[in-house]
Amino acid sequence: MPISSKQLLDLAVQAVDEKKAMDIVALDLKGISLIADYFVICHGNSDIQVQSIATEVRKQAQEAGVDIKGIEGMDTARWVLMDLGDVIVHIFHRDEREYYNIERLWSDAKVVETV
Repeated sequence: MPISSKQLLDLAVQAVDEKKAMDIVALDLKGISLIADYFVICHGNSDIQVQSIATEVRKQAQEAGVDIKGIEGMDTARWVLMDLGDVIVHIFHRDEREYYNIERLWSDAKVVETV
């Protein structure tokens, strides 16, 4: 049975939190973008932590039967983008997060309170 986009959001947030991701933000893009229903944005303080966070998201998504559409940026671990379908996960290295500031680009989106 497929999981809802909200359940997928909760799964992604839980996975990044388990690996101690910093400043986790979830944005509701419904009605704003056709790309996805939600963005999860977070960062790690090192390349290793960024990769570890992404690996945990992939593991939990696969265990839940989620078809991962794509993962980019694992080799450099500066900005890992994970397409889970209705949820896009952005895992930045701390320095890149400040530089790209994608929360500002999507400032029309509502911040979602997550579990």
